[in-house]
Amino acid sequence: MGSGAQAAAVVGFAAGAVCSRVLPKLLAHLRPDGPPPEAEADEEPSERPPYRELALPTHGRYPYSAITERADYAWPGGKRLAVYFAINLEHFAFGEGMGAKLGGFFGEPDVLNYSWRDYGNRVGVWRMLELFDALSLPMAVLANASIYRYCPGVMAAFRERKAEVVAHGRTNSEAQGALPEPEEAALIADTTAELAAHEDGTPPAGWLGPWISQSRTTPDLLAEAGYSYHLDWCHDDQPTMFECRDGRRILSVPYQQEINDIPHTIARQGGSAEFASDTIDAFDELLEQSTRGGPLVFGLALHPYIVGQPHRLRQLRRALEHIQRRAEESGAVWFTTP
Repeated sequence: MGSGAQAAAVVGFAAGAVCSRVLPKLLAHLRPDGPPPEAEADEEPSERPPYRELALPTHGRYPYSAITERADYAWPGGKRLAVYFAINLEHFAFGEGMGAKLGGFFGEPDVLNYSWRDYGNRVGVWRMLELFDALSLPMAVLANASIYRYCPGVMAAFRERKAEVVAHGRTNSEAQGALPEPEEAALIADTTAELAAHEDGTPPAGWLGPWISQSRTTPDLLAEAGYSYHLDWCHDDQPTMFECRDGRRILSVPYQQEINDIPHTIARQGGSAEFASDTIDAFDELLEQSTRGGPLVFGLALHPYIVGQPHRLRQLRRALEHIQRRAEESGAVWFTTP
């Protein structure tokens, strides 16, 4: 048999799906230098190294839990989907520090991006308050402590509406995750004291770190400072209890990063109509899942300097009106705060 006939025979053999262990031996005979030498009959097979279980570093805050295997329960009134709206009020230093950027950065003072962010506190937040008033929707305000001194009238407006105040650090010009533990503890203490001083002495119950920044001990420090929940982790659609040192615990409440105007607009360069449609789709899907499974949480994270812009505000209105309408139709939505 010639080499062409040999190759045809091999192909036909493979196509006939005869034992695949034979095929490599047949292919070896087509090598220019002939088949490899046969192994000695008495050759001992090499031993595999012993199996070693993979153990990756972990945070140790919570164990794995599949959402399909958890006990069922309900929110107040038998509701299935808890919905909250998180309005982030952020203040930035001029000429230094961190800050989201809409356009190019050419050094400090960065007047383009600073003034764009300042629009939120001067204009955008007031337009958003009008919108939420018109729809009678509750709000949580996630406030930098420095907001109280920069634009106290804004915080007074949220106080009049009985909005829950969530601590959001001193300023979004800094991130706490890289700080040594004593300095991070001081940041948390400064923020807590400032908010309590302006809220009739009542300290905030919840925390969202500036830039969602945590160190390895942030949950411990928050629990030790008296906080009952934080919003920094987006790992679940239900609240998760975090274990902390010295036997303390703190609740992690779901906080959206996908349906969040900063990642959508700045990181992914998404448009306002797309953000509204994604918001509607996420809400509708979670509502459906919650009615045939366990109760869920949908939090909508918003920033006045982004969705408070006129073209985005119109699309936000479309999304909120849809959420309100579907809530009324289903009777399964609990509008709340974190």
